[in-house]
Amino acid sequence: MSRYLSLAHRYDDFTYDVPYGRFADFYELIFKKYGVVPGLVLDLACGTGTLTLELARRGYEMIGTDGSAEMLSVAAEKTADAGLTIPPVFLNQTMEELDLFGTVSAAVSSLDSINYLPPGSLGRVFERLRLFVEPGGVFVFDVNTPEKLLSLDGQMFMDETEDAFCVWSAQLSEERDAMNYGMDIFTLRGDGAWDRGSEEHTEYIHTPESLAYELRVHGFGEIQTFAELLDAPPRENEQRIFIAARRL
Repeated sequence: MSRYLSLAHRYDDFTYDVPYGRFADFYELIFKKYGVVPGLVLDLACGTGTLTLELARRGYEMIGTDGSAEMLSVAAEKTADAGLTIPPVFLNQTMEELDLFGTVSAAVSSLDSINYLPPGSLGRVFERLRLFVEPGGVFVFDVNTPEKLLSLDGQMFMDETEDAFCVWSAQLSEERDAMNYGMDIFTLRGDGAWDRGSEEHTEYIHTPESLAYELRVHGFGEIQTFAELLDAPPRENEQRIFIAARRL
């Protein structure tokens, strides 16, 4: 089963409570903290482009990349009606395939997209970012912590709207250091019947130490770790952390 086929056109409905404005505020804080005044910004694994649009409205020239053509279709529709002077450019690329036309002064990646990378792919992605983030630029991203992912093992969840609901469960794969999610998405049709789609997602456990190591090896320094959306160190049992690094 593929990721983000059934879910793509319902993703925004199920994630209505994500504070995209606070994400953008935090990224701007990090840009200032690192002394970067971004012109062109990359939104890596941009999904349906809500954050891409938020940053574009704040005056940044945006590139959004994502491996799901379905998610990018939603993003393109959303931004086409936004009345932007310079609309975002969207590219259908996985994180490992990142290949831009030039460099960017900053890159962001949100909502645990980096957790979707197996440990063996981290170096490849950070290497591609080193090529396309200009020297002195900044890369900032978030991950679900090992504590959070391990706490999900064996649990079941449901998200719902008036005409759709998603049931998903989490199962730990110890040999892969990963959490597997099985999802069933039900959508109400006009005739009163329900369509069902199924997807599988996997998030890999990455420690702050392993992420910092891969960043250093692939040309990033001045690495800092933050509590969720705060200019402060992570607290004990933090569920999500942010990591920022400068391209050397």
